Amino acid sequence: MFRPTALGGALTALATAAAGVFIAAAVSTSPAVAAGTGTGYLHTNGNKIVDSTGTTVRLTGINWFGMETDNKTFHGLWSNNPWRGQLDKMASLGYNTLRVPYSNDALKPGATASGINDFVNPDLIGLSPLQILDKVIDYAGSKGMRIILDRHRPTAAGQSPLWYTSTVSEATWINDWKMLAQRYAGNPTVIGADLHNEPHAEGTNPAATGACWGCGDTTRDWRLAAERAGNAILGVQPNWLIFVEGVSCPSGGLSNVWDNDPSNDEDCGWWGGNLSKAGEFPVRLNVANRLVYSPHEYATSVYEQEWFKAADYPANMPAIWDKYWGYLHKQNIAPIMMGEFGSTLADPRDKVWLEKLMAYTGTGVNGMSFTYWSWNPNSGDTGGIALDDWTNINTAKQAILQPYLIAPSGGGSSPTPTATPTATPTGSPTNPPTGACTATYRQVNAWQGGFQGELTVKNTGSAAVNPWSVTWSWPSGVTLGSGWNATVTQAGTTVTAAAPSHAPSLAAGASVTVGFTANGTASAPATVRLNGVSC
Repeated sequence: MFRPTALGGALTALATAAAGVFIAAAVSTSPAVAAGTGTGYLHTNGNKIVDSTGTTVRLTGINWFGMETDNKTFHGLWSNNPWRGQLDKMASLGYNTLRVPYSNDALKPGATASGINDFVNPDLIGLSPLQILDKVIDYAGSKGMRIILDRHRPTAAGQSPLWYTSTVSEATWINDWKMLAQRYAGNPTVIGADLHNEPHAEGTNPAATGACWGCGDTTRDWRLAAERAGNAILGVQPNWLIFVEGVSCPSGGLSNVWDNDPSNDEDCGWWGGNLSKAGEFPVRLNVANRLVYSPHEYATSVYEQEWFKAADYPANMPAIWDKYWGYLHKQNIAPIMMGEFGSTLADPRDKVWLEKLMAYTGTGVNGMSFTYWSWNPNSGDTGGIALDDWTNINTAKQAILQPYLIAPSGGGSSPTPTATPTATPTGSPTNPPTGACTATYRQVNAWQGGFQGELTVKNTGSAAVNPWSVTWSWPSGVTLGSGWNATVTQAGTTVTAAAPSHAPSLAAGASVTVGFTANGTASAPATVRLNGVSC
């Protein structure tokens, strides 16, 4: 459905305002291990993705497509499984990251989402594609999941070999990315931008017209375009990761196998899957430790590559992966986040392929990151993890992936201060004396019908508060959307942010920042209290 096929060598095509600059603390050469997706924004350290404390994170995610199609929103919203139920299932299976494909059509003013079961999803009625995306991001964040946004297509009509077309300019591509970076600035659930889906070759060599890597032609060199877009995004949101896919043929053209001229022939790979030139011509970003390479990899249900027919299959596959993208990880050049891979598993060779590929990525938190294609059962090339009812699961696929999944935890939140135990005065085991806290509020973002904020509360008393709990009030009509760095709930006009189980104590002199989104008129928290004491 999303992957038209073209031949050429071993080629196949498939388809399928600014926050402050994050200042990284010194990172050890052997970062600690994180459960889930860590805390705060993510950055890179060699071939690792690490969180704001330098702790290693492995993204083990899934694609949920639809926002790039004519529906302009997630597919499966027409089913009897509510959208929250689908995210609940993803998280419970161990998918800690959601890659969200979109087209620029879905971002246009006046864009309309369709294919929604109003009875099952009444809270989505009348919302724009971006407003639905907001809700998915908020809820995913409350579950500790991370979000990667993927510019999948310039228009809903189909993919493009280059990052621009005759109707969607490079300027539009970059400006839309900057808009998204601004919209989600300050929300660490959204961790980065997959700049353009599956750049690939077009035209027959030597008359190449498709995306090349390192050729130096600014109209076709995907590496240079990725630098322009990546740096523009980082100028707005310096905390994001920049995910850069490969090309198919580094020359940007299809091999002419009939002209008997070997100079026009080259080794090509999957669309978006060939990063063989990235070592020689790396993507250069203005903010250090933000680059993640993101190849795509598929099986015979997408296209019968020559290597699937080799006598030594599947033993030949690790060397092929090494050549196209694995060397970047093995040589500690940059992290790998395999953005798409999948199969129907109809061919027995594909089951072997998937098992071999997952083993290649490595086990545990130090393995390569990935987002499986796809959650959707309606992917014509691969099918999905979800079955046709969007509720039950393809157990054969899930069983292969399960050992490599790291379930989300920690709320995808800003970093929690590490509380140092202190002596507790007699007669006051947990609460500091009256007046022993201060509160500072910062509005991070606002949009029509909602806003995002951060409330920082400092324990100015002489004793630790354990467990801590912060409350505040909002005017009538303001309702909580999501919260992070605490368990945030609302009853009437009172909001309570309770300490997370992994950090129950707030030491004397320590601060905690509770992030949230809310619906209604932007309003600062009033009558803030720490364990009942006014701040």
